[in-house]
Amino acid sequence: MTIGLIGLGLVGSALVDRFQSAGFSVIGYDIDPNKVASAIDRGMVRGESIGHVAESARRTVLSLPDSDTVDDVVHGEAGLLSAIQTDDLIVDTTTSDPERTVGVARQVSEMNAHFLDATILGSSKMVGDGTSLALVGGDAAQVDRARDILDALARKSFHMGPNGKGAEAKLVLNLVLGLNRLVMAEGLMLGRRAGINLNTLLEALREGAAYSRQMDSKGDKMIEEEFSPEARLSQHLKDVGLILDLGMKLDTKLPVSALHAEILRQGVSSGFGDADNSAVIKALEHFIDR
Repeated sequence: MTIGLIGLGLVGSALVDRFQSAGFSVIGYDIDPNKVASAIDRGMVRGESIGHVAESARRTVLSLPDSDTVDDVVHGEAGLLSAIQTDDLIVDTTTSDPERTVGVARQVSEMNAHFLDATILGSSKMVGDGTSLALVGGDAAQVDRARDILDALARKSFHMGPNGKGAEAKLVLNLVLGLNRLVMAEGLMLGRRAGINLNTLLEALREGAAYSRQMDSKGDKMIEEEFSPEARLSQHLKDVGLILDLGMKLDTKLPVSALHAEILRQGVSSGFGDADNSAVIKALEHFIDR
């Protein structure tokens, strides 16, 4: 069975391998020829355009940086809306503005096709390892139809409600996850300045009541300052912006997330935007040393 894939970045590249391991043939497209070439080397079929991918597969997965890119892919020349057929299914894994996600879903529905927002909770490494989660918004019948796709891209999926609720739930989970990572960075930074052995400190944190999985996936990267990207810091800044936007729409102040955004902006301006999001420890150092 053929599946379409638009977007071959960190997560999209991992999805190529996950889908092929699950028995799918993958036809994919990205504007970056180097990413396309890498995926072809691993067995993907080249899509000549977004429309070509949609015409070649009845189910297409989107793995894109943000809502603006989703809009370009959906509405652009030779985009999805020009190519999808009746009863096609679009599965969007992008962390997007929930309101805009609902708008795209409505437009796809007007073409007699179907749309799921299936945002992924986890880094590209977790996607590749099969340990990520998917938070899904959309019609229950289409969630069932996409079960094999969801099982390939995530360890477990949760149907959060109608279109947009997957996107909203992802922002809530990202809020907690990102602040968890920031607090660990602050603790390790304080420990370093106090002269505590950080490897021993991290071991103690892992054994104590403050434990979180972020300590396993990001703790050593922070200590060693090894920031090869699994999920970029600039991408998380975008996510925190969406979190704050959602809070404003719901008339809910998010003071800790607002401070988090300031720290992340400092990290981007200090040159860590393309680094792994564990580089929040460097963002924090630059923020307090201004």
